[in-house]
Amino acid sequence: MKEQFGKYIAELQNSICLTIEKIDGKEKFKEDVWQREGGGGGVTRVISNGNVFEKGGVNRSAVFGEVTPALAAQLKTNGSSFFATGISLVIHPLNPMIPTVHANFRYFELYDKKGEKIDCWFGGGADLTPYYLFEEDAVHFHQTFKNACDQFDKSYYPKFKSQCDDYFTNSHRGNERRGVGGIFYDYLRPNEIHNEEFLFNFSQAVGNAFLNAYTPIAEKRKNISYSTEQLKWQELRRGRYVEFNLIHDRGTIFGLKSNGRTESILMSLPPRARFDYDDKPKEGSREADLVKILKNPREWC
Repeated sequence: MKEQFGKYIAELQNSICLTIEKIDGKEKFKEDVWQREGGGGGVTRVISNGNVFEKGGVNRSAVFGEVTPALAAQLKTNGSSFFATGISLVIHPLNPMIPTVHANFRYFELYDKKGEKIDCWFGGGADLTPYYLFEEDAVHFHQTFKNACDQFDKSYYPKFKSQCDDYFTNSHRGNERRGVGGIFYDYLRPNEIHNEEFLFNFSQAVGNAFLNAYTPIAEKRKNISYSTEQLKWQELRRGRYVEFNLIHDRGTIFGLKSNGRTESILMSLPPRARFDYDDKPKEGSREADLVKILKNPREWC
């Protein structure tokens, strides 16, 4: 499974990068191959200052090593060593009418002191962070992932949609969601109903759904004009994005506690962000309407 998953995410990384470059029409991804002290490494690809995408990162890695006390506390496990592989991406468009998007798909194994595998699980998902909401975009994004989930288990989408709403939440901001969600799943373990191969096939299906979910939105919104005030609002919302990633995100915390590569872990941060004191959008504005939805998640499908 380690080899199968690694081959799949390498293909997915190539597909996503080529498609993003085609939409941008100007910039190409720069590749950085790196090694992790302690075991493993990865391939980070970053695009910046494009026609459409201000900054984006598509990173895959396969790391292994000892389960340190800090990592054991994070994973809530007593394993001796681990292996983790996955792909993680964040795309920050220049135009505030295009949403930021994040996705990751990963596989994890845990071993005892003899090197025997004692646990494994899959995780991942994708979520959409608009600055100006077009409801049909949220519907399209959610419906695409619902269609992928429904091929495997009709209970998956409602469960993973709810988990996404709950997870990507700035609880310190009055339970304000980071965006309009998508799907999020973690610790998806093989059992008597869904074996390892079933879960791998599911991971491929939702991974393959990503481009279909996001790229039509970027294409549709990339030529809409915008003002400096709308750019300011984009920067303020990006500030909330930064807050979530640095305070709450388990992937960021896992990467740092497992001695991961800091540059790759923090590639998700936007190039511009604002943190204005006590900023509140004008009542009845598109900005205020977005915040209301972020505090009261909708059923989009």
